[in-house]
Amino acid sequence: MDLEIAAILAVDGIANGAIYVLIALGTVLIFSVTRVMFVPFGDIVAFAALTLAMLQMGRLPGTVMLVLVLAAIALAVEVFSLVRAGRTAALPKALLYYGILPCIPAGVAWLTTGIAMGLGLQMLLALLLVLPIAPLIDRIAFRPLADASALVLLIVAVAVHFAISGLALLFFGPEGFRTEPVSRAMFDIAGVSVSAQTLLMVLAAAAFSGLLFLYFEKTIGGKALRATAINRTGARIVGIRPQNAGALAYILASILAGVSGLLIGPVATLYYDSGFLIGLKAFVGAIIGGLMSYPLTAVGAVAIGMLESYASFFSSALKDTIVFSALIPILIWRSLITKHHEEEEEDIA
Repeated sequence: MDLEIAAILAVDGIANGAIYVLIALGTVLIFSVTRVMFVPFGDIVAFAALTLAMLQMGRLPGTVMLVLVLAAIALAVEVFSLVRAGRTAALPKALLYYGILPCIPAGVAWLTTGIAMGLGLQMLLALLLVLPIAPLIDRIAFRPLADASALVLLIVAVAVHFAISGLALLFFGPEGFRTEPVSRAMFDIAGVSVSAQTLLMVLAAAAFSGLLFLYFEKTIGGKALRATAINRTGARIVGIRPQNAGALAYILASILAGVSGLLIGPVATLYYDSGFLIGLKAFVGAIIGGLMSYPLTAVGAVAIGMLESYASFFSSALKDTIVFSALIPILIWRSLITKHHEEEEEDIA
């Protein structure tokens, strides 16, 4: 390996790491607020890319049917919950959030099927289509189990992943798709050719990371999310509703997932099950941040992207094995630097 090849691999690693940053930040955001390890996060990334591919082919994306079905189930669950609690005055609000708003982009996609649209409008529509998926899944599968253990929530998340992955196979088929890039321009940076799409991926990761930081530091909603992540009971005492904070976390994470899918679609051929592997690699980066620290999560995600890039040069067949093997020293390191509290033994009379 010479310096030129090393530089090319570094650029590729940074580009991959930029995508992993967005996915890892979304994963940490959901976990820190709701205690849910949202395994289907990568599936939403794949849905965004495949939805855009369908729109570019002039076909109605299967995402429309998925959103409509999830909206109907979520609305039924919410209505039943409100009626049972005697809060019938909140039914119009439930109809708006779980019935009308998710169906608007689905209706737009159905009405514009086969009509030529610009790439920007196609990307916006694809993003709006996948945006409700995570919040609807939260209302159906996770919110009723909000007080369950983290292990139970993880088991449910894995089950949801398999269900979503199976539906993706039904909607998009087994073949892979690659979307049109925003630009095909190439730039020479320090003697290395870098595509405009790669620069866009890096800039998007930096921009969304900065916006997320400003949101948490400068807005009431961001501070409410931080409070819920730190102490759910304390947040509830001061008037913050954890379920509202959780819904907001899912929406923000869905934006990150959708943008990730739109950015990665032109540079990699994605299949119905590609999202799981992408999400798993981002999860390794999130582990470096202890599933709590956003800056360390971003650094870890970039490091995983770099590791994957150089590993693919030495052995493309073993690159995934090398990346996932990094979990072992990372977990050992996290265990050494984390303070452990001895559990008090209870005397059994």
